[in-house]
Amino acid sequence: MDLTILYRGPLASCDYDCPYCPFAKRRDSPALLRADRAALERFTDWTAAATDDRLSLLFTPWGEGLVRSWYRRALVDLSHRPHVERVAIQTNLSCRTDWLAGADLDALALWCTYHPGQTPYDRFLSKVRDLAERGVRHSIGIVGLPENLPHARRLRADLPAHVYLWVNAAEGHTYTDAEADTWTALDPLFPYSRHPHRSAGLPCRTGRSVVSVDGEGTVRRCHFVRAELGNLYDGSYRAALGPRPCPLAVCDCHIGYVHLETLPLYDVFAGGVLERIPAAAKSATTQVAISRHSPTPRT
Repeated sequence: MDLTILYRGPLASCDYDCPYCPFAKRRDSPALLRADRAALERFTDWTAAATDDRLSLLFTPWGEGLVRSWYRRALVDLSHRPHVERVAIQTNLSCRTDWLAGADLDALALWCTYHPGQTPYDRFLSKVRDLAERGVRHSIGIVGLPENLPHARRLRADLPAHVYLWVNAAEGHTYTDAEADTWTALDPLFPYSRHPHRSAGLPCRTGRSVVSVDGEGTVRRCHFVRAELGNLYDGSYRAALGPRPCPLAVCDCHIGYVHLETLPLYDVFAGGVLERIPAAAKSATTQVAISRHSPTPRT
């Protein structure tokens, strides 16, 4: 089968201290870090062996994963697996980028968030430019807080034209039409983020072709519905896969509502759903990579 997996292990530590984030500057104990590493390696081993399926993987850690060597290793390893269509991770891009030289860039992608005040702007921009030079598929985003608007405008002006800049509506923030228009000028897809999407009783790909997996291997339809479908490692989840309506009233997170069948986002992000790259931007990114590096296509 074609299966998309969102993986989130025990890791909950982050090197940033964003005021709106409960995991800001949190330090995980050595024991928890060992547990996270073991859980990720178990998941990587399972993925490597699951050759009968065609897999797409998105790592969505609570904290920052790429500052940990085991996440970098996992992404590189999985990018070379022929049955892994895509492997992507959400990151603040605080890590170094030289490890990307070992990855298959036809499969690997990064979903990067810029946090003003947490890192010097020029440092972040230099890393983004390095990704573009390496031909790494990536999107860049920012939270749509009023104080972030000048940073977002500066970022859009400095980013390569083919790099998509997304804007997340700030949690709990209400936007006037004028404010929404300002953000939409930077991200034409911002209207999808502006309001929560009604989802109760509506068809969603989660639980059928998209699942969430935690560090214990527990499979759920998504990160936001706690009902369990089974376990990844004993295969019990497979019998539970199938179409089912959403049990929640609304869905207000991109990694959730992008899978709603009532929205056109699989067409909007065709080929780039996990890394949040619209089809038009993905095509431009591919052309840039080909012109610079002439990579050999995957087989």
